[in-house]
Amino acid sequence: MRPKWFPALLALLPQAAHAQGADPQGSGPIVAALGWLQGTLMGNVATAVAVMAVAAVGFMMLTGRMNWRYGATVIIGCLILFGASAIVSGIQSAAAGG
Repeated sequence: MRPKWFPALLALLPQAAHAQGADPQGSGPIVAALGWLQGTLMGNVATAVAVMAVAAVGFMMLTGRMNWRYGATVIIGCLILFGASAIVSGIQSAAAGG
Protein backbone atom coordinates (compact mmCIF):
# COMPACT_ATOMS: atom_id res chain seq x y z
CA MET A 1 0.00 0.00 0.00
CA ARG A 2 1.36 3.42 -1.00
CA PRO A 3 1.64 6.30 1.43
CA LYS A 4 -0.76 9.22 0.99
CA TRP A 5 2.03 11.63 0.06
CA PHE A 6 3.16 9.48 -2.92
CA PRO A 7 0.96 11.26 -5.56
CA ALA A 8 2.26 14.63 -4.34
CA LEU A 9 5.82 13.36 -4.75
CA LEU A 10 5.09 12.24 -8.30
CA ALA A 11 3.66 15.67 -9.12
CA LEU A 12 6.94 17.30 -8.08
CA LEU A 13 9.14 15.16 -10.35
CA PRO A 14 10.18 16.78 -13.64
CA GLN A 15 8.39 15.50 -16.71
CA ALA A 16 8.81 16.17 -20.41
CA ALA A 17 6.19 18.40 -21.96
CA HIS A 18 3.89 16.40 -24.21
CA ALA A 19 3.38 19.20 -26.74
CA GLN A 20 7.02 19.64 -27.73
CA GLY A 21 6.88 17.31 -30.72
CA ALA A 22 3.63 18.54 -32.26
CA ASP A 23 2.85 21.78 -34.04
CA PRO A 24 0.25 24.03 -32.41
CA GLN A 25 -3.19 24.10 -33.95
CA GLY A 26 -3.53 26.67 -36.74
CA SER A 27 0.22 26.96 -37.39
CA GLY A 28 0.14 25.15 -40.75
CA PRO A 29 0.92 28.18 -42.96
CA ILE A 30 3.71 29.34 -40.65
CA VAL A 31 5.29 25.89 -40.57
CA ALA A 32 5.02 25.65 -44.36
CA ALA A 33 6.66 29.07 -44.79
CA LEU A 34 9.50 28.16 -42.43
CA GLY A 35 9.97 24.86 -44.25
CA TRP A 36 10.25 26.77 -47.54
CA LEU A 37 12.78 29.16 -45.97
CA GLN A 38 14.84 26.26 -44.65
CA GLY A 39 14.78 24.57 -48.05
CA THR A 40 15.88 27.80 -49.70
CA LEU A 41 18.70 28.47 -47.23
CA MET A 42 20.02 24.90 -47.38
CA GLY A 43 19.16 23.94 -50.96
CA ASN A 44 21.35 23.46 -54.00
CA VAL A 45 21.42 27.14 -54.98
CA ALA A 46 22.44 28.26 -51.50
CA THR A 47 25.12 25.58 -51.35
CA ALA A 48 26.57 26.67 -54.68
CA VAL A 49 26.56 30.34 -53.64
CA ALA A 50 28.24 29.49 -50.33
CA VAL A 51 30.92 27.42 -52.07
CA MET A 52 31.67 30.29 -54.45
CA ALA A 53 31.71 32.80 -51.57
CA VAL A 54 34.13 30.71 -49.52
CA ALA A 55 36.35 30.17 -52.56
CA ALA A 56 36.38 33.90 -53.37
CA VAL A 57 37.07 34.86 -49.76
CA GLY A 58 39.83 32.25 -49.50
CA PHE A 59 41.46 33.49 -52.70
CA MET A 60 41.27 37.11 -51.55
CA MET A 61 42.77 36.15 -48.19
CA LEU A 62 45.62 34.28 -49.87
CA THR A 63 46.45 37.21 -52.15
CA GLY A 64 46.37 39.72 -49.30
CA ARG A 65 43.34 41.66 -50.52
CA MET A 66 41.11 40.86 -47.55
CA ASN A 67 41.52 41.13 -43.81
CA TRP A 68 41.91 37.67 -42.29
CA ARG A 69 39.43 38.45 -39.51
CA TYR A 70 36.68 39.41 -41.99
CA GLY A 71 37.39 36.36 -44.13
CA ALA A 72 37.22 34.04 -41.13
CA THR A 73 33.90 35.66 -40.16
CA VAL A 74 32.44 34.86 -43.59
CA ILE A 75 33.62 31.25 -43.46
CA ILE A 76 32.39 30.71 -39.88
CA GLY A 77 29.03 32.21 -40.87
CA CYS A 78 28.68 29.63 -43.66
CA LEU A 79 29.61 26.84 -41.26
CA ILE A 80 26.96 27.98 -38.78
CA LEU A 81 24.33 28.34 -41.52
CA PHE A 82 24.82 24.83 -42.88
CA GLY A 83 25.43 23.27 -39.47
CA ALA A 84 22.37 24.87 -37.88
CA SER A 85 20.30 21.67 -37.83
CA ALA A 86 23.13 19.76 -36.14
CA ILE A 87 23.64 22.59 -33.63
CA VAL A 88 19.93 22.69 -32.75
CA SER A 89 19.67 18.91 -32.38
CA GLY A 90 22.71 18.95 -30.11
CA ILE A 91 21.14 21.63 -27.94
CA GLN A 92 17.82 19.71 -27.83
CA SER A 93 19.53 16.46 -26.84
CA ALA A 94 21.53 18.26 -24.14
CA ALA A 95 18.34 19.86 -22.80
CA ALA A 96 16.49 16.54 -22.81
CA GLY A 97 19.34 14.74 -21.07
CA GLY A 98 19.90 17.41 -18.46
